[in-house]
Amino acid sequence: MTTTIQSLQLFHQGKVRDTYVVDDEHFLMVTSDRISAFDVIMNETVESKGKVLSRVSNFWFHKTESIIKNHLTDIAPESVVKDHEIPLIKDRSVVVKRLQPLPVEAIVRGYLIGSGWKDYQSNGSVSGITLPKNLQQAEKLAEPIFTPSTKAAVGDHDENISFDQMANLIGEDRAKNIKDKSIEIYNFARDYALDRGIIIADTKFEFGLDDQGDLILMDEILTPDSSRFWDADLYKIGTSPQSYDKQFLRDWLESIDWNKQPPPPTLPSDVIEMTKQKYQHVQHLLLNQ
Repeated sequence: MTTTIQSLQLFHQGKVRDTYVVDDEHFLMVTSDRISAFDVIMNETVESKGKVLSRVSNFWFHKTESIIKNHLTDIAPESVVKDHEIPLIKDRSVVVKRLQPLPVEAIVRGYLIGSGWKDYQSNGSVSGITLPKNLQQAEKLAEPIFTPSTKAAVGDHDENISFDQMANLIGEDRAKNIKDKSIEIYNFARDYALDRGIIIADTKFEFGLDDQGDLILMDEILTPDSSRFWDADLYKIGTSPQSYDKQFLRDWLESIDWNKQPPPPTLPSDVIEMTKQKYQHVQHLLLNQ
């Protein structure tokens, strides 16, 4: 649930990741087994989830480094902690560049689902982008759309914003660069995953700036926490498709009487186990074929 690295200073504890200071230029980022939904951290953990997220994210960082630079370094995580702390971080941590994070999440949607589907039902658009009439739930869009959001603090809720609002926050040129790179990464990953029986319905990215002001991809990418992965063989429009991500947990939470505010409900063991299996299955499909 929490990491206790005594040899380094804790810099930030997010919903899933704990970040420690290595030096002025580097962080140790440790991915816990915590799981959150609707911006609320659950009381239970999902065993080995942090290791799955680390493997999948690192896999995609290496696959996409020709598209954009990322925060990974060649420094071994085991080299920056004490020997007795190595088991706490093994297979679930990376040493990354220390960046200035940008206050937005870059969301790319290839299919109409989730909050995008709800917005479309209300006003026929998503984040200010007008879409064709009579689209159905989970329908593939003619082209992926870029729908950014604010990046909320732990416990707060992200809010969808328009591209113009994003440009006002970080500058138009930088916003356009993020949009273009996000869509390029999504298209690459979508095609790769589809060859392995997975539809990437949507995903989100986070970016930061290095000391030279260059745009750097950071945090995590294309994991079951940050994306919707659907079974391509079972996909059909008009319903919420079977997924290999935490949508299963969200659906269960939607089915009970919970107001999506802390404290979270107790998760049944079968919900935890099924979530674990889905995460492990998508890792197998992406990395082992």
